[in-house]
Amino acid sequence: MLKYAIIFALISLIAGALGFGGVAAGAAGIAKILFGLFLILAVIFLILAALGVGAVNKVMK
Repeated sequence: MLKYAIIFALISLIAGALGFGGVAAGAAGIAKILFGLFLILAVIFLILAALGVGAVNKVMK
């Protein structure tokens, strides 16, 4: 997901440099949404890892 956010950010930068304002704004919006989702999922997985929730603990019980 982070990879796609970076790709859309690069598309936005290139389109903005070439003067395609609409395309740049759209790509920037998509990049913001994907980066936000990445951050939310990363925090959720970090919390789950800190709590010890995972397949390793289920197998060992």
